[in-house]
This record gives sequence, C-alpha cells and structure tokens, in this order.
Amino acid sequence: MNILITGAFGFVGSNISYVLKLEQDHHLIAVDLIAPSNSVFCEFYTWNDLDKIDRSKLDVIIHLAGKAHDTSNTADSTAYFDINVGLTQKIMELFVASAATKFIFFSSVKAVADTVEGAMLTETASCNPKTAYGQSKLEAEQYIVAQLLSPEKKIYILRPCMIHGPNNKGNLNLLYKLAKKNLPWPLGAYKNSRSFTSIQNLQFVISQLVERDIETGIYQIADDESLSTNELIELMAYSLNKKARVWNISPRAIELLAKTGDLLKLPLNSERLKKLTESYVVSNKKLKQALNIEKMPFTAGEGMKKTFASFL
Repeated sequence: MNILITGAFGFVGSNISYVLKLEQDHHLIAVDLIAPSNSVFCEFYTWNDLDKIDRSKLDVIIHLAGKAHDTSNTADSTAYFDINVGLTQKIMELFVASAATKFIFFSSVKAVADTVEGAMLTETASCNPKTAYGQSKLEAEQYIVAQLLSPEKKIYILRPCMIHGPNNKGNLNLLYKLAKKNLPWPLGAYKNSRSFTSIQNLQFVISQLVERDIETGIYQIADDESLSTNELIELMAYSLNKKARVWNISPRAIELLAKTGDLLKLPLNSERLKKLTESYVVSNKKLKQALNIEKMPFTAGEGMKKTFASFL
C-alpha cells in the first residue's frame, strides 16, 4: 500500500514507519518540515509541496503533524489552532480528493478532558477541554467528522494518552535523569494512577487499522494497566540496578515550590506538578472491542521497561 504520513520524522512517525516499512513493506510517503539524512520513507514532501503528491495512488493517510502540549505554558494559544486545525484542514482536503480510503488522525485524550472526573475517562464522556491544546484538537476532530465523504472512505480518530518509547523526550526523560543521578523523588506523598500508551501497543494499533477492515470511529488508546508516578520511579530505579529513594514531603510545601517555579520559570511549575501527580486513567475498551482482542500486546510495565532501557 501507499501510505502518506504527516509529521513523519517525529517520535511517533519514526516508530510507526519502522513497522509499516520494515515489517510490512508498505510504500511510505513522508510529509514534514525537513527530512533526515536516513529514513525508511520512499518519498518526501514539505507542506508547500502537497500539490505535487500523486493523489491517485494513495491508499492510507496518517496525520500526525501538530503542535504538542507545552507544559511550560509559554506557547501562544493561537499557534495551537493555526497548526492543529490548519494543517488538519489541508491534509483532509487532500484525503477527500485522493484515492485513499483510510484517514487516521492523531488527536488526544486532552480533546475530551484535562482532568478525569471519577475513576476513569470512558469513551462516552462529553468533550470539555479547557486548554488551547485540547480545544484545538477537538476543533480539528469536529472539522474531520463534518466532511461529506464517499462511502468507501473511512475515518479513524485516535485519542492516545501519553505516548512513550525509545528516544522519547518529555517528562519521563526528565524523571529518568533524576533517577539516574540517584536523587530522591520528593513527591512520594502524592498517590495517583495514570494511563500511558507504549509505542509498541501504538504500533500494533496502527498496523491493525491499516491492514484490517476495522469499524470507523473515535478510539481512545491506552495500555491496559495504569501506573502511579511512584511505581514509575521504582521501575526506573530497577532499570538502573538502584534502590528507589522516595520522600514523602508535604504536598502543601511542594505546591508552594511549584508556584515559585511559575514565577521564576523553574523546571518544577504548577502545570508540570499537576501532570506528574494527578490521576488520569483512560479506558481502551472500545478500541479492544473493535480490534476483537482481550488485551493489548504489551503490559504497561513491559512497555515502560523498554522505554527506560533505551534511556541508558
């Protein structure tokens, strides 16, 4: 198949392309800002070159490109809409005019809710995002589902929770650097539970959507099990053959420090503290029913161990 992937050379795009090319031998077409010196893609186009793509030969479009959530809260809110909605409109126009029959859009669970009310974010929850990031992702979703499509075209809107894997950069990487220095984890007093999406499970989902006739729809993606931040610290220490050092400092003192971080632009700010300590459990029941599986291929712990091993 001829598969076009936007944001092709990012973390997710690089990992997805590995499976689609090296394991399934699809013809991959990259759309991104610049191309690396080496990749598994057969063709490369910039966003200004979309009209040069042979639309008659496309089979699948995977839209990954977008502006990620900025936990430092320094990003201009309009940039989220310009990129997350604007690029989606461009690539959706290409899909409508092309021979492609499958469009896979990467949204986010943040398009539904910034915080989870109750034990779990279910697929039936009403969308009420509060941040520009979540609102822009939801607006992009709404634009997609409003399009009039021919019967043979299928749309898959994916809402993953935090994705991790080899070469992943973000909060997990920051945590790992802390564990590697054998510094104490000061947030042990916070008891939370969070869902994650391992890149291995995500690769499996994309492969299934590309290869099989799956019912069109909006699907949340998450590993089957949730993990607490304290459990993550334990797994990191295990990967380093060290003993985890967890301190139970008063949350009130930590929150005061985070507010200071907001003012002084320190690594620990209120947004990052919230992301590290809040509970955010996501249901993947609808997705597993659509794929006709009882469980995801990798457990949350297995995926995390692979991620942390790559950090070495």
